[in-house]
Amino acid sequence: MKRFAGETPIGRKRRARKMARVLADTHPDAHCELDFTTPLELAVATILSAQTTDVRVNQVTPVLFRKYRSAEDYASADRAEMEAILRPTGFFRAKTNSLINLGQTLIASYGGELPRKLDALVKLPGIGRKTANVILGNAFDVPGITVDTHFRRLTNRFGWVSEDDPVKIEFLVADLIEKRDWTMLSHRVIFHGRRVCHARKPACGACTLAASCPSFGTGPTEAAPAAKLLKGPRARELAVAAGVDPELVPASAVLAPEEP
Repeated sequence: MKRFAGETPIGRKRRARKMARVLADTHPDAHCELDFTTPLELAVATILSAQTTDVRVNQVTPVLFRKYRSAEDYASADRAEMEAILRPTGFFRAKTNSLINLGQTLIASYGGELPRKLDALVKLPGIGRKTANVILGNAFDVPGITVDTHFRRLTNRFGWVSEDDPVKIEFLVADLIEKRDWTMLSHRVIFHGRRVCHARKPACGACTLAASCPSFGTGPTEAAPAAKLLKGPRARELAVAAGVDPELVPASAVLAPEEP
């Protein structure tokens, strides 16, 4: 029988909050991985992150941000010049459209500044609910839950939700976790998905959440094979946190690219 199958709603909330605390200890380095210095830069970077990696976006935005510093700059941008800069991110024509339209809308409706309300943000070109929550949480310190592919996969594996719809997941998790923790929880779950709880083969036997996770056993449960699945610059620290010998983590794992 699956662990926690008869769990009550209050039991699920207590377990979720315990897991959230463990994630905070496991991933003290969790953060927004898009580089930005202003709310507008974060909005632009998040729009560009669709269908590509944060690493690729961060390679493109230094040039973009030097050339386009304000809503007015985006609104009046030369389309061909912007497309040339954005080409490496993929879907560069659509993204160029979004950025030019974003600049024009901000000037027309918000004095050139990003609004600080979710219902206003989601009406802007190129910005959906996920993007809006990223902006709110990381640019304006307004708690928000970002439901990306990692967050959707892990919250289902954790047994916090049984749902694929991102908006429903957002509201269900919001009911489990204290509001003040929403933004950082999103980062920590994403880090865990990239480094430990992989889509195809999670490192169950080297996971700090093993005792609280109903999906324990989806990946290898023995320490040695699980440790080899850890990825990222803190792979050996993650092993130690899970009570696993860090020497079982190969050097290649520390340098291995994390899941996008």
